[in-house]
Amino acid sequence: MPGVTEASCYGSPGFYAGKKLFGRLREEGDVMVIYTEERDIWIKKDPNTFFITDHYKNHPYMLISLPKVSQKDLTNLIETAWAKRIGKKLLREWVAGSRKK
Repeated sequence: MPGVTEASCYGSPGFYAGKKLFGRLREEGDVMVIYTEERDIWIKKDPNTFFITDHYKNHPYMLISLPKVSQKDLTNLIETAWAKRIGKKLLREWVAGSRKK
């Protein structure tokens, strides 16, 4: 995906769309923080895999247990988080490139 960079975020790998954080690994290594505007839906779907702590209560992020999440759901969440955080120009370029495949 265009415009993605990796940089340290709270001492662990963080993933940025432009300058906006869209995901990061937590210090434990088996939990990912992901930007989402639909976390209530995900948490209701599978609260053992998708959850929040008090720290994230007022922020549009949720936690994902990596050993428990399906590859399909993880891919969907990462792509959606990136798309919500990246600029419109790069999003259009990526969509256009995806259609050519």
